[in-house]
Amino acid sequence: MPQVRVLADNLVNKIAAGEVVERPASVVKELLENSLDAGARRLSVEVESGGKRLIRVSDDGCGMNSDDALLAFERHATSKLRGPDDLLAIATLGFRGEALPSIASVARVVLETRPSERNVGTRIEINGGKMMAVKETGCAPGTQITIRSLFYNVPARRKFLRTDTTELGHIASLVTHYALAHPECHFVLKSGSHVILDAASVSTLQDRVYQVLGRTALDDLIDIGRGTAPLPVFRSDTWFQPEAQASEPAGEITAQGFVSRPQVQKASSNGIYIFINRRLVRDRILLNAIREAYRHVLPPRAYPVVLLFLEISHREVDVNVHPQKTEVRFRHQGFVHDFVQQAIRQALVAARPVARFAGAGVGSAQEQRRAPSPPPSVPEALALETEAAPAEAFELEPARLPPRAERLPFAGPAVQVAPNSAAPAAATAKALPTAIELADLRVLGQLNNSFIIAANESGLWLIDQHVAHERVLFEGHLRARRTGRVEGQRLLTPVLVELTPGQQVLWERIRQELEENGFELDSFGPRTVAVKVAPAGIAAGAIEKLLREIFDNVEKETRQVSLQALQQQIAASVACHAAIKVNMPLGEKKMLWLLAELAQAENPATCPHGRPIVLHYGMRDILRAFKRI
Repeated sequence: MPQVRVLADNLVNKIAAGEVVERPASVVKELLENSLDAGARRLSVEVESGGKRLIRVSDDGCGMNSDDALLAFERHATSKLRGPDDLLAIATLGFRGEALPSIASVARVVLETRPSERNVGTRIEINGGKMMAVKETGCAPGTQITIRSLFYNVPARRKFLRTDTTELGHIASLVTHYALAHPECHFVLKSGSHVILDAASVSTLQDRVYQVLGRTALDDLIDIGRGTAPLPVFRSDTWFQPEAQASEPAGEITAQGFVSRPQVQKASSNGIYIFINRRLVRDRILLNAIREAYRHVLPPRAYPVVLLFLEISHREVDVNVHPQKTEVRFRHQGFVHDFVQQAIRQALVAARPVARFAGAGVGSAQEQRRAPSPPPSVPEALALETEAAPAEAFELEPARLPPRAERLPFAGPAVQVAPNSAAPAAATAKALPTAIELADLRVLGQLNNSFIIAANESGLWLIDQHVAHERVLFEGHLRARRTGRVEGQRLLTPVLVELTPGQQVLWERIRQELEENGFELDSFGPRTVAVKVAPAGIAAGAIEKLLREIFDNVEKETRQVSLQALQQQIAASVACHAAIKVNMPLGEKKMLWLLAELAQAENPATCPHGRPIVLHYGMRDILRAFKRI
C-alpha cells in the first residue's frame, strides 16, 4: 500500500492558514493590504473580542465583479501577478493569492463587493472553506469582508490565542502603523462601540505622527528629513545571474521618518517599525543599522523608538521570502545598511540634544499629574510603547547647540538630506530654550571632585567630568584614526599579555587595525603578545586591561565585525581608560577647557557607552520648585 498521498484541499488550506494566519492581527494585516492595493482612501476596521469573534474590514477601493469575487477565494488566484518576471519587481503589498482562501478555511466569511461602475454588488458566504451562498446585493462601492469565529474549526490553534486585550493590542498597533505609512488615507479602528483610532487623511508624515501619537511623543522624536543616495550599478536583471554584465544604475534609495532622542530607552526592539515601500517588515540588516547608528549614544541593552520609511526600486528588494511577507532581501545589503545608519546618525548629530533633570519637588509632581494624556485616537498598547522614560531617568531638553563646521568622515554612501519640514502648529506650542553653548558657562566648582557645577542665564548645569572627557577623547581618537595613524607612546618595558586561543586568532585578524590605533604588539611565545607601544594617555598599568577589553568587546559582537564598528569599539575603550577619572580635583582652567571641548563635540549628550554627560536644571524648574511660579 502506498505511503505517500496527496493531501485533501481543505487540509492544504488549513496548513496554509497556519503559515499566513497566526492571530487576528494577521487577518487584519492581509485585508488591509488588499484594501490598499485596491486604491482605497478610507479603511475601517471593526473587531470584537480582540478579533476572535468578529473582524470586519471595509474600504472604498475599486471593488470586484462577481467572477473576480469568486476567483479570489481560489488558492493562488491573484490580480497582481501576470508572469514569472513580475516576481522580480513586486509593487503591491499582496501578490500570492493565499490570504482569502486561507482565512476562509478557518473562519466564517462574508464578502460584499461592488465596482463603482456597477449598480449592484456581489455577496459571498463561506464557512470553513465551503461555499454556502452567492447572490447579488445592494452595497456601497468598494469591498467589505466580515470574518466571524476565527479558528472555530481548528480548536488547537484557537487555544493558543492570547487574551482579548492582548490580541486587540496587536491589531491596534498594526492599524496605527499602517496609518503612519499611508497618511493620505483615512483609517478607523473600532472595538465594539469604542473608537480606538480615527485618523483622517493628512498631507505630511509629520502631521500624521502628531495626529496619531500626540505632541508628547512627537517631542521625543527627531525628524530625519528626507535623505537620498544613488544605488550602485548592479550586474544583473535578475537575482540569479551574478555573471551578467553591468546594467543601468539601479536608481535611488530614499529614507525618511523619525527616531527617538536618547532619553527614550526601551527594553526591546518592539518600538522599531520599518517600512519598505510602505510595507511593514522586520529586517535584521536594518535593525543592525539602527543599533549601529545609536552605538555610543544608547547603553548596549537599550533600544530606541524608530519609524523608518524607505523607498527603493522594486527590483532592488525581494519581498517573496516569508509566508507573511514580513522579511525582505536586498540586492545591495551592505549599501542599504550603511545608508540607513548614516541617515539616522546625521539626524542624531544635527539635533545635539542636552540633558536636563526630570524635575524636582512638589511642583514637578503636580506638573506631571497635569500633563495631558495621549489623544483618544491613540491605541493604549501603542501609548505604552511610546511613553517617556521612567521618572528616575533623565530627560533631554531640545536645546540647540551651535553646529560644528567639521563632521566626522563617513566611509559609506553619500547621503543628501533635505531640510526638515515645519512641525504642526500645535506641536510647536511648547517654546524651545534659547541657543546655549557649553563653552560660555560660568564654572562654580566641583561636586565630590567628580561633577562640574556651572551656571548661566538658562539655569544650573551639572557635568560628569569623566564621561565628558571620554566623549571628547573618543571623537578625537576617531578623527585621528580616519585621517591617519593614532599617536602612540613607546613603553620603557613591554607589557606581556597572555591570550586565549580565540583571542590569539582574533589578534591576527585585527592586528593591523590595532597598529593604526596607536598599538605595537609582537608575538612573545605561543599565546603571549608583547605590547611595546600603546595609545598616548594610557597608563602602563592599564594597558593589559585595555587590550583585554578590546578583545572582549569584539568577541561579544561577531567575528565578522565591520571596520567602522571595530574602530569605534577601540576608540571607546581607549577614551574610557585615558579620560579624567572621578574623585579627581580639577582647577578652573581645566574645567573651562573641558567645557569648551565638549561644546564642540558631535554628541555632547551621552558618552560612548550611552551614559548622560550633561544635566540641565532650567530656571523654570528652579522657580517652580521654589513655588515662585
